[in-house]
Amino acid sequence: MKFREVHITRYITPLREGGSLPAIVEADDEFLYVLKFRGAGQGTKALIADTVGGEIARKLGLKVPEMVLAELDDSFGRTEPDEEIQDLLKFSTGTNLGVHYLSGAITFDPVLHPISEEMASLIVWLDAFLMNVDRTAKNTNMLMWHKELWLIDHGASLYFHHNWETWEKQALSPFKAIKDHVLKGKASKVQEMDTFAKSILNRAFFEKVVNALPVSWLVEEGDRQVYIDFLSKRLENSQVFVDEALV
Repeated sequence: MKFREVHITRYITPLREGGSLPAIVEADDEFLYVLKFRGAGQGTKALIADTVGGEIARKLGLKVPEMVLAELDDSFGRTEPDEEIQDLLKFSTGTNLGVHYLSGAITFDPVLHPISEEMASLIVWLDAFLMNVDRTAKNTNMLMWHKELWLIDHGASLYFHHNWETWEKQALSPFKAIKDHVLKGKASKVQEMDTFAKSILNRAFFEKVVNALPVSWLVEEGDRQVYIDFLSKRLENSQVFVDEALV
């Protein structure tokens, strides 16, 4: 697996969501991207979670915008009048995460946009597996684009990496926060989706995704192995979080 690389050529507008301040930018391939900055919020750990989570979702057949490695030159943004944005650009020199911008997409609303029990259950399974706390009624992180459901922003996933020492314990977590998932009420087939997901995901795939991450996003090269081990162990013990999702 290898992610495409682009260079950011134009800063268009900030997306003032939460404290991370992503932005819509244009790259040298003339496409627009939502740029997730390495200098924002949780730094490169959020970029890792977003990338790994997104690629796992894609492997399961869910729709996720293309993710690219977006290079930001150190001279970029010097004329930016907003000091907060200028600082963010300065601290984000190097490799950032670009997510293809879905122009005209609207926020998913479970009342207005009904989906099947199978899809709801698969998304709940995914977020329980990833320990994603950020797919709630308040913030669904799902979009409707061309009448199809797209998943975005997995940056709050894999939060074990904020406390490396407990990764083995956290890999076995039932993930009680799944009770707040926006689709939980419709997710009646999580057990069936567990069987489906385990027929597709495996350690070899996790290795491909994690090994494609930029070196500059990792604190230590050995961190790759911990991500791979965590995902593999969590998949092997998936019944722990499946049972919680069915409560």
